[in-house]
Amino acid sequence: MIVTLQTQQLNSIEKVREFILGTDPVVFGFSDRKEAHQWMAETLRRFAYGSRSKEHKGLLKRYLSKVTGLSVAQVERYIRQFLQEGTCEDRRRHSENLFRTRYTPEDVQLLAELDSIHENLSGPATKKLCERMYHVFGDHRYERLSTISNGHLYNLRKEAAYAQVRQVFQKTRSTKIQIGVRRKPYPNGSPGYLRVDSVHQGDLDGVKGIYIINAVDEVTQMQCIVAVERISEMFLVPALNQMMESFPFVIRNFHSDCGSEYINRKVAEMLEKLRIDQTKSRSRHCNDNALVESKNASTVRKYLGYAHIPAPLADLVSEFTRGVLTPYINYHRPCFFSYEEEDAKGKIRKKYRYEDMMTPYEKFRSLPQNESYLRPGLTLEQLDAIASTQSDNEAGLALQNARQKLFQTINKRSQRSAA
Repeated sequence: MIVTLQTQQLNSIEKVREFILGTDPVVFGFSDRKEAHQWMAETLRRFAYGSRSKEHKGLLKRYLSKVTGLSVAQVERYIRQFLQEGTCEDRRRHSENLFRTRYTPEDVQLLAELDSIHENLSGPATKKLCERMYHVFGDHRYERLSTISNGHLYNLRKEAAYAQVRQVFQKTRSTKIQIGVRRKPYPNGSPGYLRVDSVHQGDLDGVKGIYIINAVDEVTQMQCIVAVERISEMFLVPALNQMMESFPFVIRNFHSDCGSEYINRKVAEMLEKLRIDQTKSRSRHCNDNALVESKNASTVRKYLGYAHIPAPLADLVSEFTRGVLTPYINYHRPCFFSYEEEDAKGKIRKKYRYEDMMTPYEKFRSLPQNESYLRPGLTLEQLDAIASTQSDNEAGLALQNARQKLFQTINKRSQRSAA
């Protein structure tokens, strides 16, 4: 078998994942379909496909599809054949065994005339008209068309004989520009992969409350919390720029849900300028952004509550979150870190051990080659000085005092505005 890509070197699931996510062009050289099928069977056997988890099976399907050029549906059929019989073979019918054509060119022209009269109704409505022309009005020309399926009716509309009688022109439709990629980020132990979400402090008597923007690093759980007056580009883009600069390491990925506050041109241009990849949550994967959503409850709601805070006070709240709350969370508040374990069924499960509990900054310090992730001009000595400025208790008391002053100021200004 001649394969220009050395696929034998891809001997683990992680290497397969890296290969699928790669964007470099590759060339594959199977001399015929038989060799491609043999390679598929050998690959499924080498990776023990039947005993793999659901996630790993999905990766292998995409891998086989990318190498062979087959669609995912075709690959799934060959996988079912392999699981049942242990081999992959082409079982398509030969040309001499093909079914004869049922609908003639005259039928196609008749369909075109019918569409011209009724101005292209939907498939089911057109099928019903053919049935009525044959059964109700006795027009035997529609005998075959009266039994046509809805799907095949659209196939006949693509025939050349149809275009000779009936041509439909449509205005040029605008194309949507794809912003962000629907996939789950894979940091592989490197910091700089942010999960971002927003929290609204509610409305009161028609007055909008502030919005809290929460960003959490997936590996270290370091956070940055910022308040904005409105969830619009004018307020959000400067706030996101401040958030990127507040993390001690280089940001590599920005992951959010599909809300328009993050999926827009302004945010995309800002991230592109900073050379940050933008990804968004996938459909039917409600836990894609679960990390930051859990932090919304354990940090944002815990320290800021659910009460309405008027939008004009966003700068005051942001001063508290960036100056007091964020340093406390990152340097003085311990949290659990999970590790993955494969059970007897091959499913990956997350476990949380007490001995793995540490502050986000301690987690960053424990990473191999942690200095290589730092932003230019920042050193570990500077971060150590920030972490040792206060003890955990002193930082906690400072947080309580600052929060008390914040809400006293909010209450005074709210009463003054109401008066």
